[in-house]
Amino acid sequence: MAVTTRLTWSEEKSLQKMPGNVSLRLLYKSSVHDSNISGIEDDMNYINQITRATKHRNPLLAELRAYKPCVDFISEVRILLLGPSGSGKSSFINSVKSVFRGRVTHQATVTSDVTSITGQYRIYPIKDGKDGKYLPFRLCDSMGLHEKEGVGLCVDDIPYILKGCVPDRYQLSPNKPITPNHPTFISSPSLKDRIHCVAYVLDINFINDLSSKMVAKFKQVQKEVLSCVTACVLLLTKATNCSEFLQDNFLNMDKPMTSQSQIMHVSKMLNVPIYNTFVVENYTSEWELDPLKDTQILFVLRQMLQVAEDFFEDLP
Repeated sequence: MAVTTRLTWSEEKSLQKMPGNVSLRLLYKSSVHDSNISGIEDDMNYINQITRATKHRNPLLAELRAYKPCVDFISEVRILLLGPSGSGKSSFINSVKSVFRGRVTHQATVTSDVTSITGQYRIYPIKDGKDGKYLPFRLCDSMGLHEKEGVGLCVDDIPYILKGCVPDRYQLSPNKPITPNHPTFISSPSLKDRIHCVAYVLDINFINDLSSKMVAKFKQVQKEVLSCVTACVLLLTKATNCSEFLQDNFLNMDKPMTSQSQIMHVSKMLNVPIYNTFVVENYTSEWELDPLKDTQILFVLRQMLQVAEDFFEDLP
């Protein structure tokens, strides 16, 4: 049976070009909102947001698919995500993999167990599509940071991770950092094996609730990162109104999502420039991709790669 909607012909055509779940939901709602004009208007606002997002999403996706490091002696860029358990590190990795895979995937294990004392160091390759090539960047995940000593990622492991001495799937221990005597220790890592950009990951809803001990732990970590001369960014996750960032001409990542003062405060606290501070809403419980989220995720990934490129230019 044909579906009769209140949309114009051009609006229906626009819907048909959108992802299936978005298109069907809005077509259905527009067919049953006979007396709810505001519902239709809300949907049309969403359609406009999706349309603008798609215009940015596709070029970003094409750019990242064609990406190559700016220096010939590095074949892939490695980005390490560091932050408390539950802050969104693994969810961001899953989100990036989902966008390039074309469906929501949950390869990286997501946990909110802040007292976890086990966990592997993982290096995740990003594959373009189901049978596509591996792209020249990898996202690295580790045990979450914790304010207590002996819980979470051991700070003494961080220099070795940054230098590329820790292999994929190495079992981390909060109380026993890796040493050069370990049988899997990479004693002579190449430049491509090291971390080229560190992303500090925090839940944007709790940046005002960081304890003094957690701030001290971040500063301790930052000291190690700076001593290894590694570029860094700040990633604020779990934002709920990222669609407000979509402007008519481009994606405005400077617009505050909580308050500008809060973001500037945490940026200064972690000694990360405000221009290297990004906000994103990860895929968590969704079943289908959303062009709005895709655009945010791709934008942040591109900025991380550009920060890494600046790092390459400073190499002796």
